[in-house]
Amino acid sequence: MQCAICKHGRTEPSEVTVTLERPGATVVFRHVPAEVCDSCGEQYVDEPTTSRLLKQANVAAKSGVELEIRAYAATSK
Repeated sequence: MQCAICKHGRTEPSEVTVTLERPGATVVFRHVPAEVCDSCGEQYVDEPTTSRLLKQANVAAKSGVELEIRAYAATSK
């Protein structure tokens, strides 16, 4: 797809790191599937992946972690 930000680049499948913050907690997800612009580097994570990331971040925050770094898991518990 064409990049919505720079309007010049095309996106390509890749893996990115996503950081989500909740009150009192930061969760870093590595190896998240995304589309990345080959011109400006803008990252696009699809809706199902975003939903899973948000659920996993909420679970981590509720468990009391302050900082957690984890590999992205396509299936949530």
